[in-house]
Amino acid sequence: MPALPPLACDSHMHVFDGRFAFAPQAHLRPPPATVQDYRQVQQRLGLARVVVVQPSSYGMDNRCTLDAVARLGPQAARAVVVVEPGTDEAELGRLHAQGARGVRLNLARGAAPDLSAWARLLQRARPLGWHLQLHCGLSALEELAPWLEGLPVPTVLDHLARVPPQADARALATLRRLLDGGRLWVKLSAPYLDSRAGPPGYGDMQDAARWLLAQAPDRMLWGSDWPHPAATAGEVPMPDDAALLHGALAWCGTQALADRVLQGNPAALYGFGS
Repeated sequence: MPALPPLACDSHMHVFDGRFAFAPQAHLRPPPATVQDYRQVQQRLGLARVVVVQPSSYGMDNRCTLDAVARLGPQAARAVVVVEPGTDEAELGRLHAQGARGVRLNLARGAAPDLSAWARLLQRARPLGWHLQLHCGLSALEELAPWLEGLPVPTVLDHLARVPPQADARALATLRRLLDGGRLWVKLSAPYLDSRAGPPGYGDMQDAARWLLAQAPDRMLWGSDWPHPAATAGEVPMPDDAALLHGALAWCGTQALADRVLQGNPAALYGFGS
């Protein structure tokens, strides 16, 4: 089993703080999971860096996420935010100064977007070095692939690219083409969303994870998905954070690959210093 690298990054987690109201249309309304709560997880697991991802529960109100980055510290934390596609350069610059490094498009819990408007937004975000973080089902990639290939910024797919244990060969071919293009990243997070085997090991997700690692080892990331909003909503069993991290280290198999996935790759994408 590889060891955890010294500057290991959790590239996907959320904060839910009662000081900030959920969006009126929010489907997921998890109990509080604060920065103080997450610090205990960090300490227990030995994680040094973190990316706070804006959850669908807060809609486009990024105050909770950005407050969390400020509390966690600018050297150790970054954010992925949710904005209107019409957001201008000045507002993007303001968000960047507060630690934002990407914008999230959640098609798993949202309406179909105006892809042309999103492409224009990402063109405005390009000078900042931002990326698009996309959550969608694997089956949606075939339709989205031409659009993704034409974007001016990299794309990061959430949650193992939502590759199920028995993935459709055509959808996998599309995913492989996008990975071969050199601008697609994947977060090796939340295996419980598509696993049928279940906890603690989610063994039926191992093949998908190792396949992804073999395709693009320099563009794989790991995230805890803490505090596991789907689990708090009762959609899946609550996972164990330590087991998720140990599982990811086992997927990597070698120390060199674990160092890439948990330290080198996130440092490059999110702009963490040495």
